[in-house]
Amino acid sequence: MTVTPKIEMARYGAKAAAADSGVLPTPFPRTIGPNALMYLQEVVDSGLTVDMTDRFEQAFARAMGVAHCIATSGCTPSLHALVLASAWEPGDEVIVSPITDYGTVQGLIAQGIIPVFPDTEPGSINFSARTIQPHLTDRTRAIFCVHKTGLMVDMDPLLELAARRGIPVYEDVCQAIFSVYKGRTAGTLGHAAAFSFDPEKTMGSDVGGCVITNDDALAERIRFVGQARGGQMRPGFGRVHTVAGYAYRMPQCTAAICLAQLEIIREQVAHIDAMIRLQTDLLRQIPGIRPLAIPEYQDVYSCWMAGISLEPEAFNCSAGEFAAQLAEAGLPGAGLGKYYLMPAALECLRERADEQRYPYSMPPASRRFSYRGEDLPNAWGFLETFIRWSTFCAKYQPDDCRRAAEIVREVAERNRR
Repeated sequence: MTVTPKIEMARYGAKAAAADSGVLPTPFPRTIGPNALMYLQEVVDSGLTVDMTDRFEQAFARAMGVAHCIATSGCTPSLHALVLASAWEPGDEVIVSPITDYGTVQGLIAQGIIPVFPDTEPGSINFSARTIQPHLTDRTRAIFCVHKTGLMVDMDPLLELAARRGIPVYEDVCQAIFSVYKGRTAGTLGHAAAFSFDPEKTMGSDVGGCVITNDDALAERIRFVGQARGGQMRPGFGRVHTVAGYAYRMPQCTAAICLAQLEIIREQVAHIDAMIRLQTDLLRQIPGIRPLAIPEYQDVYSCWMAGISLEPEAFNCSAGEFAAQLAEAGLPGAGLGKYYLMPAALECLRERADEQRYPYSMPPASRRFSYRGEDLPNAWGFLETFIRWSTFCAKYQPDDCRRAAEIVREVAERNRR
């Protein structure tokens, strides 16, 4: 009898955070908006006839100052729905931030679109217009811009570059809700944007996501192919499916929680911004430690994850050993973030590209592709010394920021050359 080896599957949300322990706050148990029970009761009392999802969509669109919000069942589905609505062809290329999460690229992979990963700016977690420029081809259909950890990409040069090439910019705002760039809110700068309301995110619900846009036709297409399963009614027959669609609709109870969370999120983000700036200032004072730099153009930093980079020559231990000591000293979930480098993490794509399997065969691909971490020296080098810890959240107070910096200082002094 053959025994199937058990896979250690990735964990998400509260399950992923269950093992985190330490002296600093974690998001769980989540703080829930005070009206959540009232909205949930309304769903139940209505016998599921109330349209709480539509109510949330309207409220979120107003909060963002856009025409459309399409609520989905999660952040990964929201990005997939955006890809579906764009009607690209297999072998087409989309520029994607190299340091991100699988959710950013899942929809591209599912539709046979080839993700192209430019390098990041030196010492940065984000790419830029400068690093993107050499990767644009006549097959480039869009730019997927990820505001990683809540730090916003420098958008104006990127938008100018995209406009010259006639391609849209889509923002992945899953970690940056209500971050602000030069007075403009994250998600409102590009042609469309995707958000996450998964339980570990800043505006966490039980699950959920959405797409926002001012493009009427794009919004209608997302609803049709991403929510209505590509189904439309034909007289005398009934429902026919003119495209292969999906049912990425946000459940009513999820919408009720999201609506309650929306009512408290702005105050939470303002507090998070103040706390991460305090913690950044404290960490910057420790020799050999470089906290994530907050750009001058970022008015509000809706930080989802705090992190530091080590100057390797300053310490006599590896970044992994340093992170383990931070966790032992009380920084919950302290560890490396190498898995965020998509060219290194996407083993499935590396195999396809190396073997030139569809869509990496020619055609539909226009050339050979390679997915290896070392192909992006800036991003690879950044993550070699980058340490992050559990989600930064609105529970942080000044004493927590000082305690985090104190822990980092203690470990740094213990391992200093």
